[in-house]
Amino acid sequence: MQINISTRHGQISAPTREKIHAKLEKLPRLFDRISAIDLTIDVEHRDAPAVDLQVSVKHKHELVAASRAGDLLAAVDDVTEKMEQQLRKHKEKIRDRHRAPGHRQVAIEKANEGRKDA
Repeated sequence: MQINISTRHGQISAPTREKIHAKLEKLPRLFDRISAIDLTIDVEHRDAPAVDLQVSVKHKHELVAASRAGDLLAAVDDVTEKMEQQLRKHKEKIRDRHRAPGHRQVAIEKANEGRKDA
């Protein structure tokens, strides 16, 4: 898995970059099919930095979350929370899809019920 952190209109310090990287490394524990994580920080407005997070998932388009807050780390926390919710929802959808009977199985069961009634 590849993690890219980029900034626009400014720089962030190395310790801040390491803190952000540590937070992003925790995302694959929720969903193991993550192939890449791209975080873009726009520090044009120092009082309210914007953070965009894109996560590439195998067999799915990219998941995207964005946030703007008064503090950079608060914005990163908010955007990672949003992404965690999306990853949980996506994982639940996949799990439920595999547990539910297929449309062919439902049709067979309905046909068998019709035979039992007759």
